Amino acid sequence: MRAYYFDNVPGDQRLLHDSGRGVTEEQLKQIGVLYWHLPSTDDSATDDIAREREYKNRDTINVSKAGLGDLYESKIKGFFEEHLHHDEEIRFIKSGSGFFDVREHPHDEWIRIHVTPGDLIVIPAGIYHRFTLDEGNAIVALRLFK
Repeated sequence: MRAYYFDNVPGDQRLLHDSGRGVTEEQLKQIGVLYWHLPSTDDSATDDIAREREYKNRDTINVSKAGLGDLYESKIKGFFEEHLHHDEEIRFIKSGSGFFDVREHPHDEWIRIHVTPGDLIVIPAGIYHRFTLDEGNAIVALRLFK
């Protein structure tokens, strides 16, 4: 995982958009975003965290042209629209990579979080966020739910 402030330069959302201003795990924790890097991408690697945080259900999503078929373009556009949830959003990256952007307050800036295999991220309820693939154009993630 690598986190930094988004540069807001127009262009392809799949590019880094790195402002050069890094963000630490501690800064992410301050806005409620939690992160772990697990030594395996096997689903069972998440079992301890799932039990501790009371995540009872799980499924896998394949965000790629092959995985989403004709829905690919519309799904990618929808994921990148700023939104929030009433529950945590939990993702464990099994393969591929992408970006979660989270809205940081009080400065109202986007923080971009680049996730890769083995990364587990928790976006808290009520925080504006969005998601996009990077230039690899594919990610497989285990989704955990309460």
